[in-house]
Amino acid sequence: MIRVIVADDHPIVRGGIAMLLGAAGDIEVVGQAGNGEEAVALAAALDPDLVLMDLRMPLLDGVAATALIVAANERTRVLVLTTYESDDQILAAIAAGASGYLLKAAPQAEIIEGVRSVARGQTALAPSIAAMLVQRVRVDAAPAPRLSARELDVLRLVSAGESNPQIGRSLFISEATVKTHLLHAFEKLAVSDRTRAVTRAMELGLL
Repeated sequence: MIRVIVADDHPIVRGGIAMLLGAAGDIEVVGQAGNGEEAVALAAALDPDLVLMDLRMPLLDGVAATALIVAANERTRVLVLTTYESDDQILAAIAAGASGYLLKAAPQAEIIEGVRSVARGQTALAPSIAAMLVQRVRVDAAPAPRLSARELDVLRLVSAGESNPQIGRSLFISEATVKTHLLHAFEKLAVSDRTRAVTRAMELGLL
């Protein structure tokens, strides 16, 4: 039997997941947790094979709870089951030690098979999550774009909080030219706004 703890702060959702897993002949739900701290405590007390973990929970979120559970017992594996699929959340959960990431909207059979796969030591990823991670790796592996000196000057002033007119005055260029430099930078960095342009340039070591 695969011994599982279900961690989710919504009682109805948590109960539904427990019923789904309990109906599978090879899975036993040995505990249910309503917050991250409770999940960590139950994992320590019950030594389950797997914790099915939601991400957004009170007291301690799923990422932090995952890190603590994995650090305390390398035998216990964590499978994230959540409604959220942003890049940052996925990467944070995997970095914390999660062995899989599934969405609550997934077919029931996919969730059950995900539990089985992770319990066997494999990885379970929702198709959309796998595609997103592949794209993220491709972006990160791509060579850093080449920004002109003037485009970098503009981004530095953007990071300092200056508006387009202020940047124009600082660099002795027109506001239209500032916008042109920003648009070129956006295109090269594959972003669509000023804030992301600055953070992406910092990630790439350009600023």
